Amino acid sequence: MMYDGYAALSAPRRAAPDLNADNRSGGLLTIIERIEQAIDQETTAIRTDMNFDVADSNIRKSRHLYDLSRALKAHGLGDLPASAANGLKQLREKLAVNQAALAAHLAAVTEVAALMQGAIQHAEADGTYSASAFGGGY
Repeated sequence: MMYDGYAALSAPRRAAPDLNADNRSGGLLTIIERIEQAIDQETTAIRTDMNFDVADSNIRKSRHLYDLSRALKAHGLGDLPASAANGLKQLREKLAVNQAALAAHLAAVTEVAALMQGAIQHAEADGTYSASAFGGGY
């Protein structure tokens, strides 16, 4: 069988697949997964690591949010594939758990600060730290 180049040229053309759409969807899913990992790490660290740097974590989350907003603009909200929509739903659920952990952490920090403030006020009120108690009248 011989190749007929003219027949191939005259055949109806099929629309080329939109590779950019697949790339955008894959990129969007990658960003969502990256955010989920960061949120999971933060939630675990808040619960277990006394030296966890919340400010640094907030910077990372802000960068991820920026990446996500750019990807969503590039993709278009009305055109989201089901996998991306499901990923966003799962991300929302993880964010709710993270928010609860952050709220508990903030409440604990506030309580400790109030206890420390009360102890300082009590110490100042009973004269323990007055200059006369140390024999000097500065």
